Amino acid sequence: MSAIRVDGERVATGVLAEVAARIEARLRAGLPRPHLAAVLVGHDPASETYVRLKRRDAERVGIATSDRRLPESATTSEVVDLVESLNRDPEVSGILVQQPLPPQVEVEAVVAAVDPAKDVDGFHPLNAGRLLLGQSGLVACTPAGIIRLLDEYRVPIAGRRAVVVGRSNVVGKPVALLLLRRDATVTVCHSKTTNLAEVCREADILVAAAGRLGLIRADWVKPGAAVIDVGVNRREDGRLGGDVDPAAAEVAGWLSPVPGGVGPLTRAMLMANTCRAEEARRPG
Repeated sequence: MSAIRVDGERVATGVLAEVAARIEARLRAGLPRPHLAAVLVGHDPASETYVRLKRRDAERVGIATSDRRLPESATTSEVVDLVESLNRDPEVSGILVQQPLPPQVEVEAVVAAVDPAKDVDGFHPLNAGRLLLGQSGLVACTPAGIIRLLDEYRVPIAGRRAVVVGRSNVVGKPVALLLLRRDATVTVCHSKTTNLAEVCREADILVAAAGRLGLIRADWVKPGAAVIDVGVNRREDGRLGGDVDPAAAEVAGWLSPVPGGVGPLTRAMLMANTCRAEEARRPG
């Protein structure tokens, strides 16, 4: 029996419909439209694609967008100055600093420069700290999207054993904290983990976010487990592939595909965060 395909496009459509309804209600009440400003440094093709898709999603839900661009040669101080100008702009609800940034730009300095109230990526140390402490705040989009996927497919979380493969600040750590907040027992694995396959086989919920094509083999998956594949890797033939061997579909209970799984939810949760940031700034 094959795994249930976790359809990120379908779930993202639902999230966007919810956001659109909230924005429509605000507009009827005479409140301003949320505004998402993206900061792009240089011309990374993947970043250009992501921002184009972001703009499409924003148009669907009624969020205004603007792109602020700097050349590839921009310095850390120039990027920080731009971010700080957006912090001061009363029309801007949320700020997205598109990564990767050029090597001469200090990512931590730029992330820390974003007003936490406009940090729709959820990367600012203050928002990360709020997540750690179980407090309310803007949460990183991909981890939030993973939880939404699990909820939509009614995957039990409380009391279950969750294994997260990957410890990045963008996905691994925050999704582990979100699962812990929902009363899962969580193990975070990484490149130094011994007996990785054995740990993965214990997981009722397995989140693969290591960035290594096909790392998680089918025989590493517990029968009936929910497997969320966050990896986006390029195969030799140019097609995209995840961190999980597609053969895992014959073992897992649920499996998110690559592409079409987590990716659409990442963008949808960005729209939700932008709406939430505006609602917090100017309650209806």
